[in-house]
Amino acid sequence: MKIHQNTFGSRFCSLRRLSIATLFAGVLPCLSLAAQPAALDPKAIGQASGADATATSDGVVRIGWARTDVVVTVDGMKLPPAAGLGSWAAFAPMGPDAMVMGDTVVFEDEVDAAMDAAFAHGLTVTALHNHFFHDTPKVYFMHIGGQGCPESLASGVKAVWDAIRAVRSANSQPTGSFGGPTPTSGRVTADLVAKIVGQPATDTQGVAKVTIGRKGTMGGMVIGGSMGLTTWAAFSGNDSLAAMDGDFMMTAAEVQPVLRALRKGGVHIVALHSHMIGEQPDFYFTHFWATGSAQSLAQAFRAALDAQASAKQT
Repeated sequence: MKIHQNTFGSRFCSLRRLSIATLFAGVLPCLSLAAQPAALDPKAIGQASGADATATSDGVVRIGWARTDVVVTVDGMKLPPAAGLGSWAAFAPMGPDAMVMGDTVVFEDEVDAAMDAAFAHGLTVTALHNHFFHDTPKVYFMHIGGQGCPESLASGVKAVWDAIRAVRSANSQPTGSFGGPTPTSGRVTADLVAKIVGQPATDTQGVAKVTIGRKGTMGGMVIGGSMGLTTWAAFSGNDSLAAMDGDFMMTAAEVQPVLRALRKGGVHIVALHSHMIGEQPDFYFTHFWATGSAQSLAQAFRAALDAQASAKQT
């Protein structure tokens, strides 16, 4: 699957491919040429990413960024950045282009900006989770990926890291809130949520909840919603100002459309991971949080459901 490339990167890579094809025209058949992975240029990737790039013996080019800008303690110990507070991205040849995989250190108030930058530059977000317990401030890790022109991919990684730096430039220390007004205890109208989402909503002590089951198999057995195969959203607070938290269950092909739809609706992604091992198909889960009117939150959740449904049809 080809990812979006920015205009400059696309033109650069098109010229690069044209130069290679021109050089070998009449020497190698087109099929043979296309089958040979193009060697990556560490200098070009370094320039595009704004980071030092090094090549490994197997043709992979790597860049890194140690998070020395925020002091982190784990279980009372000041953790050296070299002990696990490093962001990195690795680029490998893939036909005439490249693939990238990486892991980016993010604090809670950096996740939205980092994820939005990744999506804006054609990268995928493949995981969001913690690596530590008893860490101050809380540290998370956002894994990214992509395929395409190596310089465009490197520019995308740079955009993610620059977005994080911009957050820290505005506030040197991670903040402890998303900001905005805080919902107070009350009752969210379940019928309102159900009508917008298009699914039944229960009312438990004023909390409206939508639960959508799904089926899969594990060990030759059919498993479903009662075993945890569900997408759900809970709406608490009141109709005018509510909080929505939940869990979205997705196949691999549905992950990026759902994440993008949630972010477009102003929903914060707080985790992306697996819940099981060995199930068929492989399922992934993203946990989320948002505040706003119950109507706007239900609309954001519905938009993600619609994005998931569209992905299922492709």
